[in-house]
Amino acid sequence: MLCNTCPRQCGAIRTENTPSAGFCKMPYNAVIARAALHFWEEPPLSAHGGAGAIFFSGCTLRCIYCQNFEISHKNFGKCVSVDRFVEIMQELEAAGAQNIDLVNPTHFAPFLRDALTKYKPHVPVVYNSGGYDSVETLKSLSGLVDIYLPDFKYMSEATARLYSAAPDYPARARSAILEMRRQTKDRFAPDGRMLSGLIVRHLVLPQGTKDSAEILRWIAGSLSKDTYVSLMRQYSPCGRTYPYKALNRRLTTAEYDRVLRTFFDLGLHNGFMQEGASANDRFIPAFDLTGV
Repeated sequence: MLCNTCPRQCGAIRTENTPSAGFCKMPYNAVIARAALHFWEEPPLSAHGGAGAIFFSGCTLRCIYCQNFEISHKNFGKCVSVDRFVEIMQELEAAGAQNIDLVNPTHFAPFLRDALTKYKPHVPVVYNSGGYDSVETLKSLSGLVDIYLPDFKYMSEATARLYSAAPDYPARARSAILEMRRQTKDRFAPDGRMLSGLIVRHLVLPQGTKDSAEILRWIAGSLSKDTYVSLMRQYSPCGRTYPYKALNRRLTTAEYDRVLRTFFDLGLHNGFMQEGASANDRFIPAFDLTGV
C-alpha cells in the first residue's frame, strides 16, 4: 500500500509485516503492545466492566512528553493479522469489555477498516486518537466507528511544532473533530454507558493555560456548548527530563483551576475533570504484549 493515511502524506510503501520507511515506521498490519480491560478512561467508557483497550505501536506525532513513549517512539509491539485482530476484539468482548477502545489507531486506519468490515463488535468501537487525523481517512471509517475520542492538544502552531513536530496540528485537529462530530450523535445507555458520540480530550500542560482557553473557546463556538469535554490533569514528566523547562514539572492546582473557570465561563457543561492524583505513573499500563 502507498500510504497517505495521516496528514503527513509521506507516501511510504507499507506491506503486511515489514516495517516501512514512512514517518510512523509501521507495516500495513497492526502492531499492538497490549490488549486488555482498561479502567482509567472517562466514566461512560470504562463504565462498570472496563474498556477493551487495544494499544497500537508507532505514532504519527512526536510528542516529546508522551506517557506511552515505549510504544509510540520506540515502536515496541507485535504485528498481527486481520484474523488475529478480529479474535482479539472477540476475546475482549467475552471478557466483558464495554467497548473496543482503539488507542492511537490513526496510522492503522486502512487495516482497521478491513478488520471492522470483516467483524463489527457487538459493543461500541472507540476511535481514541491524538487528533492528528485526515478528514478523508475519517470519512472512510464512517459507519464503522461509534465513538470518537480525539485529543485536541494545541491551538498554537508554535507549540505544536515544538512539542510534537507538527505545526499543522491545530488546523488538522479542527477539521478532523468537525468530521467526527458530523458522523456521530451522542447516545447513552440507561446505565450511563456511551453508545455513540464524541468526547474531546485536552491535556492541560504546564504554562499552557492560554492555549487551553483557546481550545475551549473553539469547542464552544464551532461545535456546541453541549460537547463532552475531558479536561485532563494527568501530565507528568514520567521520570524523564526535557529541554523545555515547563515540561519538567507537573501542572499546578492554580493552572488547572484557571482552565476549569474558562470551561464554565464559556457555558460548557458536559465535562470530565481529573484530580491531582491522576498525575501518577501507576496509571500507565504495562506494555508487555498482554492479550496480543
